[in-house]
Amino acid sequence: MHGTHIIEQQAELLAFLGATHPEIKRSKLQKWLKHGSVLVNGQPVTQFNHRLQPGDTVAVRTRQNIRKEQLLPRGLQIVFDDSHLIIIEKPAGLLSISTSRERENTAYAHLTNYVRSGIPRGRERVWIVHRLDRETSGLMVFARTEAAKRTLQSNWQATEKRYLAVVEGRLPQPEGVLESHLDETGRYQVHSRPAGENTRPALTHYRVLRSHRGRSLVELNPLTGRRNQIRVHLADAGCPIVGDQKYGAASNPARRLALHATRLSFLHPDSGERLHFESPLPHQLATLV
Repeated sequence: MHGTHIIEQQAELLAFLGATHPEIKRSKLQKWLKHGSVLVNGQPVTQFNHRLQPGDTVAVRTRQNIRKEQLLPRGLQIVFDDSHLIIIEKPAGLLSISTSRERENTAYAHLTNYVRSGIPRGRERVWIVHRLDRETSGLMVFARTEAAKRTLQSNWQATEKRYLAVVEGRLPQPEGVLESHLDETGRYQVHSRPAGENTRPALTHYRVLRSHRGRSLVELNPLTGRRNQIRVHLADAGCPIVGDQKYGAASNPARRLALHATRLSFLHPDSGERLHFESPLPHQLATLV
C-alpha cells in the first residue's frame, strides 16, 4: 500500500489525501479516487467528499500491490497491510492453516506467497494469530512479525469480535447469553457436556437482528474462544446455523455455512492505536433473511 493511515479526527477524503501526500498533485489524487485506488477500511471509495471517521483506515493501492494481490486466490482480499499485521477477508471453504490432508490451499500459504511477492524462497513470512473454521467467511488477522503475534495473542481476549449468522428458527429471547461447558476432545465434533476434566466453560452473547420466514439473523459476540463455540451454542438452543449439517441444520439454501466474521476492533500491536474493521454479510447470506 502507498502508506496506510489511521484516521484520528473527521476529515473529507480528498482533503486528507492532500494533507498526507503533499508531493502529489491534486489532479493525480482525483485520478486515484476515480480509478478505485483509494481504500477506506479495505473497500474502494471514489467520492472525493467521503467523510472519514476516527478509527477508519485509508490506503492507496500501488501497481505493485495490485500485482501482489493477483497472487491471491479468488475471494481472499487484503483489508489492511502494514509492517506489523495483515487483515484479510477469508472466503468460505478456505482453510486457515494447513492440515495433514491440505497444505497448499490455505489462507496461511497464500499470504506467505503474497508477502514473498511470489518468490518461493523469499524470507518474508506471516504468523497466524487466530483461526476461522474452514466453512466460515470474514475478517481474520495475521501478524508480520513474531513480536506482533505475541502482542496480539496476549490481548486477544480484549479484542472485540462480532459474527453474523443466519439460523433456523427463533431464539427464545431477542438478546441473551448462551452458556455451556464444551468438550473439544473429539476430532470431528464439539459437544456441550457437564463440567469435567475434558470440558471448558464457553459463553456467547447473542442479539437477534431480524426474523423472516422461519429464519433469524443473529449478531454474536463469543466471550470465550472455544472451537466451534458459536455453532454448538446455537444448535443447543434449537437454532442451528443454516447450512451447518454437522450440527443439525435441516437446510442449506446457500450451499455454505451461514456464518460470517463481520467485525474486529483491537489495539495496533506497535502504535497502540485503535483499529476497527467491518465486513458486511455476503449477499448470498443476506438474501436468506
